[in-house]
Amino acid sequence: MDSKTHTLHLLHRMIGKDKDFRPGQWEAIEAVAIRKQRALVVQRTGWGKSLVYFLATKLLREQGAGPTILISPLLSLMRNQIETAEKIGIRALTINSANRDQWDAVEESLASDACDLMLISPERLNNRYFLEGVLPQISGRIGLFVVDEAHCISDWGHDFRPDYRRIVRIIQMLPRGVPVLGTTATANDRVIADVQAQMGTELTVLRGPLVRDSLRLQNLRLPKQSERLAWLARNLPKFKGSGIVYCLTVADTERVAGWLKMKGLSAEAYHAGDDETIDRAELERAFLNNEIKVLVATVALGMGFDKPDIDFVIHFQRPGSAVAYYQQVGRAGRAVDRSYGILLCGAEDDDIQNYFIESAFPNIDVFRGILRALEGREAMSIYEILAEVNTSLSMAMKALGLLEVDGAVGRTYSGRTLYFRTPNRWNPDRERIDRVIGLRKLELVQMQTYVDYSGCLMQFLLKALDDPNPVPCGRCANCQGKGFSTSVPPELVIEAENYLKSAQIFIRSYRQWPSSLFPAQKRTIPVELRNAPGRSLCYYGDAGWGEWVRSGKYVDGQFRAELVDASVRLIEAVWQPDPWPAWVCAIPSKRHPVLVPRLASSIAQKLGLPFIPALRRVRDADEQKLMQNSAMQSRNVMNTLAVDGPIPDGPVLLVDDIVDSGWTLTVAGYLLRQNGSGIVYPFALAQATGRKS
Repeated sequence: MDSKTHTLHLLHRMIGKDKDFRPGQWEAIEAVAIRKQRALVVQRTGWGKSLVYFLATKLLREQGAGPTILISPLLSLMRNQIETAEKIGIRALTINSANRDQWDAVEESLASDACDLMLISPERLNNRYFLEGVLPQISGRIGLFVVDEAHCISDWGHDFRPDYRRIVRIIQMLPRGVPVLGTTATANDRVIADVQAQMGTELTVLRGPLVRDSLRLQNLRLPKQSERLAWLARNLPKFKGSGIVYCLTVADTERVAGWLKMKGLSAEAYHAGDDETIDRAELERAFLNNEIKVLVATVALGMGFDKPDIDFVIHFQRPGSAVAYYQQVGRAGRAVDRSYGILLCGAEDDDIQNYFIESAFPNIDVFRGILRALEGREAMSIYEILAEVNTSLSMAMKALGLLEVDGAVGRTYSGRTLYFRTPNRWNPDRERIDRVIGLRKLELVQMQTYVDYSGCLMQFLLKALDDPNPVPCGRCANCQGKGFSTSVPPELVIEAENYLKSAQIFIRSYRQWPSSLFPAQKRTIPVELRNAPGRSLCYYGDAGWGEWVRSGKYVDGQFRAELVDASVRLIEAVWQPDPWPAWVCAIPSKRHPVLVPRLASSIAQKLGLPFIPALRRVRDADEQKLMQNSAMQSRNVMNTLAVDGPIPDGPVLLVDDIVDSGWTLTVAGYLLRQNGSGIVYPFALAQATGRKS
């Protein structure tokens, strides 16, 4: 039996006897498993790239080769792949942060050659345990090295990740004759050339057409969030199957999912936020089994998630690039005859995307601040670094990743990950950063053009990805001259507006001070001195009340009576704190001395409670929105507030206008409780979203 026939039998065992190789699949398998070449496979989502490395692994193992190493960016992808690999007897194992109890067993399997395929995340390549305990066992006998989502290697890829740079170094150290396979669905000519330059000029590029025959594309402009919510409520029931609604922020996934549930649809929010109630593995399982009709997701539901019968992918806001949009919308219609990709465009889209562009790379000052903090120190934890560098945790991790790749910073492990300065000189590559940011801005302009494009929408996307044959699809709304209407019943829009204005937004209660402020034994905030969970009326600047909060603070100098009335309704009818507040207090400010006290006094009057200005500012503090992490935020507030005279002992409603980190309310509540008040209920007109995606 020849190799192709044998491999076809293996394919039948994996996905069914009636299946055959898709165009290009056997050629990719043959390149790495038979010819032992280095290959980059660029094929549309759903084409079956995972089948290539599963089948190639099986063939190589039958030839006596060592295990395959598969670098894959998402644990959700790993879960799906391990289940698929088992169908042809591949013993696939993974080492990740969620399965520490299995690490010893994995090591034993590797030592006894009982593992065929090892899946790891790119971050694992800089993990001490993996580098010292696992990699040495297999470094000399790797049978196949696979880089999934290989576009992440390139600066120009829409999802560049610094940890992928380490993959290039490992590839360069592999012995000659070890095949290497890179796979991606989203690589244009620029990305392919960059990946080829880094993985070796001998890299063979195997590229197929990217057109999606079953996908019907359409773009609809609906500026207001309430209009888009109404559109979803009216049109989602028309779809027979399940699908995805993509949002740009965590907050929007929660709001959209809540609205759809209220309208009787089976919907859940999916994101990588810090909400402990989000079980992504369980949501994936339920969605795959069609127990959920609509998964409202951020890009956390991204590369590698494979559900073949997705009926629709709808974007609540516009993505930042045509390449990213193609990847996401391409999740629809992999195994159905007709599917829909609908882009709803909102007024907030550009603001959000510009925020993402500006925060894509750390500021040069962040790099230099980290290096200064590490200079002359033995090693520092990430939280010790954040105590000295005013940047967010995510931005600090980005900067450290890039500094590690550049060799300016190393890491070690002593019960926790520690970072140290290496002797290597480091100079910022400003030109590179400016080039990448410039490209992101051009991609945004291209996406803005796509929204109003009158020609074939699929052809537009194919040209953006440098597809070799971008012809009109004949199926999109522009080609057909018909599609979904933007028209929605006015009463449904009003209902959506009321929903946006009444959604409960929680203010969390901190349990510990940041580690940099107090030693470990003094970090815990005593239960009796903590705030109760609080509420915000809206998200700052968002649809509903958010714009009124912005104009009230920075334009009008006072908040509208409608905001006071809405706050009172939320407190009385929705929140209903128990025990009920006995008095009201305000967060004082030297910049706006009357703004919040006037708001708090008005709320107190409406609630029939006394307003008592029990707190005062003893010194100016920088604006909290300028502080980027908990250490800076809490330190910025410490010793700026004081209690003014004796205070009542009953429960208190503590009012602020905008809550950024929550540390001002935490410190104020701590002082009030210390001085004899009852339970402290924080309340703010608006909560800053932080644009978490």
